[in-house]
Amino acid sequence: MSKTPTMRLDRLLANLGYGSRKEMHGLVAAGEVTLDGVELTDANARIAIGPDLPVRMTIMGHPVDPPPPVVIMLHKPVGVVCSHKEAGRRIYDLLPPRWRVRDPALSSVGRLDKDTSGLLLITDDGGFLHRVISPKRHVPKSYIATLDRPLTGEEGAVFAAGTLMLESEEKPLLPAILEPLSETKARLIIEEGRYHQVRRMFAAVGNHVVDLHRDRIGGLILPDDLEPGAHRVLQAATAELVFAG
Repeated sequence: MSKTPTMRLDRLLANLGYGSRKEMHGLVAAGEVTLDGVELTDANARIAIGPDLPVRMTIMGHPVDPPPPVVIMLHKPVGVVCSHKEAGRRIYDLLPPRWRVRDPALSSVGRLDKDTSGLLLITDDGGFLHRVISPKRHVPKSYIATLDRPLTGEEGAVFAAGTLMLESEEKPLLPAILEPLSETKARLIIEEGRYHQVRRMFAAVGNHVVDLHRDRIGGLILPDDLEPGAHRVLQAATAELVFAG
């Protein structure tokens, strides 16, 4: 059985973005941190860090943020970028401000472009991130594409063949599954994540994507009750549904 890791209280809270270690000493001295309903008095005390910590610990009257490793599901809206460096409103601006200075830092698991909405995962767990995006895993991703022109009926065979070459690339795409939903709407399931892949695939068959939404990664589905711009922290078992698709 693995041993539960521990960390000094001041360092733990500072790493979660609540402030400097000096400021955490002040919060503890003011009685603002409790564990199992008891005020903590020693900021140097070592605290067991488990997934149940937000249930057991409060800071300033609120449950403490989840400690690492954490996986966050975000319903990314259109107009928001995934990059830390790209100009414009960022996905990290949709999270609590202190989460931007967590240590280890949060990163998106892959990206959705600015004009694409839907399911996006954010994590501080490098191992989980690399498992999801690894080409060896073939994690399927499902997109709903609204098209400028009606489907011809030939797109499904083209995408499933595994021979489609995108412009300026030298390697054909892996087979993909197309499920028509209406004359101008379709679900496309792919196992890769090339640059603007879905848009470029439809462009290659003479169509144009006017709206694109990702609703699923593996076996993890974006719930209907998670509004655009909203997020929730996933339990470990729920995050692992990504690999059940």
